[in-house]
Amino acid sequence: MTRLAVHPWSLLVCVLILAGSSAVFSQAPDPLVVGSKKFTENVILGEIAKSAFAASDMEARHRAELGGTRILWNALLRGDIDVYPEYTGTLIQELLVDELGTLDPRSPEEQRTAIETILSELGIAMTAPLGFDNTYAVGVTSTTAKQLELTTISDLDAYPALRFGLTNEFLDREDGWPGLAAAYGLPQTNVRGLDHDLAYRALVAGDIDAMDVYTTDAEIAYYDLVTLTDDRAYFPSYRAIFLYRLDLPSEAVTALDGLTGTLNEADMRALNAAVKIDGELDRAVAASFVARLTGQEIETETETWVDRLWRHTVEHVRLVLIALALGLPLAIPLGVLAAKVPRLAPLILGGVGIIQTIPALALLVFMIPPLGIGEAPAIAALALYCLLPVVRNTHSAFESIPPALRDSAQSLAIGPWHRLWWIELPLATRSILAGIKTSAVITIGFATLGALIGAGGYGQPILTGIRLDDIGLILEGAIPAAIMAVGAQSLFDVVETRLLPRGLSS
Repeated sequence: MTRLAVHPWSLLVCVLILAGSSAVFSQAPDPLVVGSKKFTENVILGEIAKSAFAASDMEARHRAELGGTRILWNALLRGDIDVYPEYTGTLIQELLVDELGTLDPRSPEEQRTAIETILSELGIAMTAPLGFDNTYAVGVTSTTAKQLELTTISDLDAYPALRFGLTNEFLDREDGWPGLAAAYGLPQTNVRGLDHDLAYRALVAGDIDAMDVYTTDAEIAYYDLVTLTDDRAYFPSYRAIFLYRLDLPSEAVTALDGLTGTLNEADMRALNAAVKIDGELDRAVAASFVARLTGQEIETETETWVDRLWRHTVEHVRLVLIALALGLPLAIPLGVLAAKVPRLAPLILGGVGIIQTIPALALLVFMIPPLGIGEAPAIAALALYCLLPVVRNTHSAFESIPPALRDSAQSLAIGPWHRLWWIELPLATRSILAGIKTSAVITIGFATLGALIGAGGYGQPILTGIRLDDIGLILEGAIPAAIMAVGAQSLFDVVETRLLPRGLSS
């Protein structure tokens, strides 16, 4: 029986076409999209908004843990999300600081009017306060407070050697560390950025001496921490509100307005403790609260571990396949071009090398302004990251083709395109596949960061596990990602044996 002659690259081309076409048939976004920042209270408030919509027979999707304030704010302005929980102090001191100027002489009513006017011009509105104030504070352990006799932030001035662990956002915010240090004349220089949830563990373990806390954090009471009095009244009021787009349906606005004035500080601490300390699900805690508030039973999504693993696997595979489907058709021609036109080689190889040096998280953020949040910016960043190994291997493979083979092809009067397709590409296949294999493994690993901007995948349980201090959830994302990377490597080993011509496979 004769073996059907198939070009060694035909199979891979078909796979790339099929993978890329899946992007065209992506599902349309839900009518209402709720966003939330990457800390537990904000996630709970996002789930409360979603449950309030459900109580009014409106379907909504919650894109949880999207990152910091600016990511959520810009997503709201672009229309990537419809509503998210925010705080008045953040609006005044961070988001609208340039537009509002100094508001100290104004009454609360004048402040609210000024804020609402500016928001309206941006196509945004805000609810009345939900009922609690969650301001910043400096937290230390009770042992440190007793030993150093710390009761106020001013007392910190006497201890310049104290080690601070501050959330990365607080470290650079207008109302964060720079302003606080200036207002109090704090001399500490050992100040590092930490994830908020990891900072609590570092504080209790003695790796840092002080951190910024949110006054409704459940960990304050759980770890018996002391919050130092803001004796110079530096921090403003941070009353919780919802920001939403002006084109939000009226029934959705009514549902949000129904939440105003319903949560005091004790209530919010209890909700935070239920999730962070007792291990209850964010959505279950939020649904229970809204059910008590409205008298309606709110159905929550019941998802088994297997269901959750399958969903994250589908999301992760989708990110990786589409990124490779977009990146590889660009990478291989670039590698060929670099080999065929030597004067372009430094520019091409240098360009993809520079892309590879950009930190993955930074590249994701760079993609948000033109593409929004979700899959699109994650896929674009991943597609760029997969270029370098393939471009370099393709260039190297073509450079290493023996001149005698090229001369033989020319003596047979074979045209350049036929020579490329039928001779040079097959000869370069082994090296190119090695580059693709490397790119696939890199892409699988970097795809976990896509969860930071709402792309889903295995990064989602990792982020949630870090937030909730749940090793099981972290492993739920880390182990499958590692298995997928090993599986991809093995798959490409099989593809290599099938794709290479018989004379080149030995």
